[in-house]
Amino acid sequence: MRPQPLIAVTDVEASSRWYHGNGALPWFETDEFDDAVDRARAMGASVLKEPHRNPPPGQPGGPAHRECWLRDPDGYKVVLETPDGESP
Repeated sequence: MRPQPLIAVTDVEASSRWYHGNGALPWFETDEFDDAVDRARAMGASVLKEPHRNPPPGQPGGPAHRECWLRDPDGYKVVLETPDGESP
């Protein structure tokens, strides 16, 4: 699993407005996407967006990846994703 950058903030509400409504989201890229999603579900994570194909912006047929948006046990949003180009 490869973590993506995380921005730690002191005022979540203000930062959420600054970062276009979703706040700062940790993203994790993994080659074991399906297993990671299954483990997250088994540990009680709520699924906000089911696993889906996400093409790059402006390239509907471009090299896509799959992602799943979750809410962890503390209520934070977390995104799991496959490497770019993994999803046809």
